[in-house]
Amino acid sequence: MKKELTIFDKPENVRRLRRGFFIALVLVLLAEAFVDMHGEFHVEHYFGFYAVYGFISYVSLIFVAKFLRKLLMRKEDYYDN
Repeated sequence: MKKELTIFDKPENVRRLRRGFFIALVLVLLAEAFVDMHGEFHVEHYFGFYAVYGFISYVSLIFVAKFLRKLLMRKEDYYDN
């Protein structure tokens, strides 16, 4: 049976998507210079704070998910018994 190709099977498409994501990230980061932030705390006024905060939150979420997977994972035939 022939495997159906998806958009992510071609490396050139993955490179295009990655480049598009990086361009979007840079544009959002640059837009922060033109938007007046109304932060509650002093640290929220630093340039790029929300980008760094989002990145740290994202990485933390991945590590928490990996930990929970080890904690909650059951054997493949767990419900068969």
